[in-house]
Amino acid sequence: MLVTIIAFDKPDSVELRMKTRPAHIEWIEKENLKSVFIGPLLSDDGQTPIGSLFVFDAPSLADARALASRDPYAQAGLFERTIIQPARQVYPK
Repeated sequence: MLVTIIAFDKPDSVELRMKTRPAHIEWIEKENLKSVFIGPLLSDDGQTPIGSLFVFDAPSLADARALASRDPYAQAGLFERTIIQPARQVYPK
């Protein structure tokens, strides 16, 4: 099942994000996700990270939620709000 995780950072948390980033990247590599896209959400300036976006294939929604809870960013308390929802790819075909 295709799943999206959209996680919004708490205000003024760029320093926490940068401090936790190496562990986050290492975690992504170890999870070996079947990903369509993984990357930061950016502010209007196109530079400042304000959240994270994952689009990936998961066995179930419960598995996706468990995965999100293991993210070092989540464990560090970076996120203010997280949305985890199934998705359907229409394009590209």
